[in-house]
Amino acid sequence: METTNQVANTATPEDQIPQAPQKETKWYVLRVISGKERKVKEYLDKEISRGGWSEIVKQVFLPIEKVYKVQNGKKVMRERNYYPGYVMVEVVDGKLGDDLKDAVKNTPSVIHFLGKENPIALRKTEVNKMLGKMDEMAESGGMSMSEPFIIGETIKIIEGPFNDFNGIIEEVNDEKKKLKVTVKIFGRSTPVELNYMQVEKIAWHIKQYHNRTNFPVNKKQRDAAEWSASFYL
Repeated sequence: METTNQVANTATPEDQIPQAPQKETKWYVLRVISGKERKVKEYLDKEISRGGWSEIVKQVFLPIEKVYKVQNGKKVMRERNYYPGYVMVEVVDGKLGDDLKDAVKNTPSVIHFLGKENPIALRKTEVNKMLGKMDEMAESGGMSMSEPFIIGETIKIIEGPFNDFNGIIEEVNDEKKKLKVTVKIFGRSTPVELNYMQVEKIAWHIKQYHNRTNFPVNKKQRDAAEWSASFYL
């Protein structure tokens, strides 16, 4: 008597149901009042849920980075908006209708879409760069300084044998978090190597640095320059 080995069909009904293709999305940029980015995200999340747009608006995205500054010899950490003054919205392609646009534009602290009355979607390369940068920061767990050290900047030494001396930064090694600083001792310039935790910024010099920074004065130029430059920082 012959026996036939049969392979059992172990597929579940769920496995046999064809999966719906994932819908293409577009990313739009909102210009918002600086400092109100988190509030805008909260307002939009609530409005999208209330208006029944949850299937259309995939996410309201606020890129965040962890930064620190040295204060009294201690690291003071906080979260900072990676693109200050901007909030990103991911929407199903072709579904950004007038009702949704109006609801977004009328959200408190929203100034306008990038493109204003005709919102411009980000290019895929821009989206990939933005999301890739966020993934990279999350995986590395690294933090950057909220106010980076600058060559030529005067700093105050707060730890070690040169405590309370001022020095001028000659080199910055951000990877090792070290500085080469020139300190004047008895009228002679002496080079010393210090780590970030041994020095502190002098507020006046921070202000001077920002005052020296050239930036477009025309508001339209400033908006465009801020957004374009942000992808190359």
